[in-house]
Amino acid sequence: MADKEAVVYIVDLGESMGDCHNGRVESDLDWAMKFVWDKISTTVAASRKTWNVGVLGLRTDETNNALQGDEGYENITVLQELGPMNMTDLQALRTKIRPSSTTEGDSISAIVVAVDMIAKLTKKLKYKRKIYLITDGEAPVDGDDFDDIAAKIKDTEIELTILGVDFDDAEVGVKEEDKSHHKAQNEKLLRELTDKCDGQFGTMEEAISYLDVPRLKPTRPYKSYDGPLTLGDPEVHPDAMSINIERYFKTHKAPVPPASRVVVKDELGGDGDAMEGVEPTSEFSAVKNARTYKVNDPKAPGGKRDVEFESLAKGYQYGSTAVHISEAEFNITKIETTKGFSIVGFIQQDKFQPFLNMGEAGLTVAQKSNEASALKLSSFIHALHELDSYAVARLVAKDGKEPSLVLLAPHIDVDFECLYDIPLPFAEDVRNYRFPPLDKVVTLTGQTLSEHKQLLPSTELQEVMDDYVDAMDISTWERDDDGERTLEYAPVEDVFCPPLHRINQVVRHRAVHTDQPLPPVPEILLKYSQPPADLIEKARSRLEDLIETACVKKVPPKAKGKRDRADRGVKPISGLDVAALLKQDPSRKKLDPHNAVPQFKQMIEISESMSQVEDAAKQMGSVIRDLITDSLGNSGYDQAMEDLGVFRAEMIDMMEPEFYNAFVTDLKKRLLAGELGGDRRELWWQMKGAKLGLIDETQSETSKITPAEAAEFYKK
Repeated sequence: MADKEAVVYIVDLGESMGDCHNGRVESDLDWAMKFVWDKISTTVAASRKTWNVGVLGLRTDETNNALQGDEGYENITVLQELGPMNMTDLQALRTKIRPSSTTEGDSISAIVVAVDMIAKLTKKLKYKRKIYLITDGEAPVDGDDFDDIAAKIKDTEIELTILGVDFDDAEVGVKEEDKSHHKAQNEKLLRELTDKCDGQFGTMEEAISYLDVPRLKPTRPYKSYDGPLTLGDPEVHPDAMSINIERYFKTHKAPVPPASRVVVKDELGGDGDAMEGVEPTSEFSAVKNARTYKVNDPKAPGGKRDVEFESLAKGYQYGSTAVHISEAEFNITKIETTKGFSIVGFIQQDKFQPFLNMGEAGLTVAQKSNEASALKLSSFIHALHELDSYAVARLVAKDGKEPSLVLLAPHIDVDFECLYDIPLPFAEDVRNYRFPPLDKVVTLTGQTLSEHKQLLPSTELQEVMDDYVDAMDISTWERDDDGERTLEYAPVEDVFCPPLHRINQVVRHRAVHTDQPLPPVPEILLKYSQPPADLIEKARSRLEDLIETACVKKVPPKAKGKRDRADRGVKPISGLDVAALLKQDPSRKKLDPHNAVPQFKQMIEISESMSQVEDAAKQMGSVIRDLITDSLGNSGYDQAMEDLGVFRAEMIDMMEPEFYNAFVTDLKKRLLAGELGGDRRELWWQMKGAKLGLIDETQSETSKITPAEAAEFYKK
């Protein structure tokens, strides 16, 4: 059953709340409402019908509440009845929050009205009941009936929280100087009330300081599987293990709030269409999608005719061909599964590689109120623990669902035992890559070298690197309450997802303030995006030693645009111009089709005139055409695509796109005409997929091709 809440916010709207104090540039009311708007907008975003919100105005110009017939309840107005709240209610409430022109209105009477509102709604049902009083302490406080009111609050199980603007709080270090005697006396009385009813009393500055801190969203346990956990087949072997268990999510990815596509309503278009799952508004309407399907038909007007979706067949792309698979044939490819959780093997704990973990973790416990299953599962958990083993199981959460492999790990605590599980990859999910070792060099002759000047670090370099890593240690860099650095800077339980919380913050702000700019990113969301500045400063000397020992030197930026060849004057850091030593006359050199890429790059690099660049471009174009013409099937396509990509990149770098554009235009014409050794349309599809078309003006400022012309080029 979903949790139920009833929360009433009492907001002091007295005349004094419109003033600015203690160096703030916004009124006390606007400042305090940051807390209230954050709380209410979070409730609205959750969109739960069982979360009820009510808002009371204290010290209002008018009086409107259920107890207004009795003496002492004047200047208290119900701004929002206690009940579910949506965006429309939120926008309506925003127009009612403004300072009044009165100083009358009793804070304790407002609390009594709030208690009455909650009692009428919740009765004796199970609810979380809360009252927040937001005030600057200038409102009158009648302390005659504190004992009776506190008893009623405790009897109704209401949690009372009083937050005051510039209230004194020794623990937080907040104290208002030159405070009036009236406000100080009211603070004392309100604190006394919270003490009597076991409530909370604090200053608004502390409450607002916690708004930017990411908050955990409480969730109820979600059962992903219930049924037997088996080892062997109980239907075939009576001695097979079968334990009735329940599996829950232990960790689950928090999704980003979904967005709906909307358009601004036309004033003449009426109310528009409702958005599925989205509260209708007066400003926006749902986006309607219309899709039509056409086939080539020479007899139809325009050469195409419309067809119904039901008459279409599914086609799957295979190269450049669409392959049709009938529904009967498609069903053969689907694996039919039945619900089950069965153990298929075991593995020693030291044999498991942590990088095989594929995602979210689960938790398996025995079936509720089943002592026999609890005893069996406990025995199995202890057996795994004593043998330092994990179990590998096949899980099908429900009939027809794809199977998954999970690793079951035992967990034993003082009063709790369970199996944690994580999904494992199938063979198709694993990609094996071979990399050279980091501690040795194997030569072409098979000789193993443990020392190498360029490829392996020296002992001195390793020691300097160790010192730098130790200097950047953040395991004890956070300060404790005494100011000592003893706490971990980024504990696992405090690490959060900045984009998720930033999006939620922006959505809450925009829901309340539709016409204000977005707030800046809170510092706490940027905490883990970079190391602490003081730690970097502390480790600077170690970094300088590392740079000196490793002979790290800045590489000059690559020259953009070589048309004027001004980069010829750049002197190499080493002082030895290897390119000058190998320099040859590019006009006398011919590209080798088997080594075209490096030779083409070298010809471009040593060219000194546009005629030499043009000659290199022509030679590369000739190599590409020959590769395509001589290709047996598609055997030469990969080499041709690589040469074409290098050709295109070099011409962009040289700011001479016209050489490439002229070539690729001619190449397309010949490919589609079959002039390069037959039907080469598949290569054209590969070129389209790799975006090796024309170079437009967004990619090279000297190009005369517009993006629209470049897009049109891909159309056959």
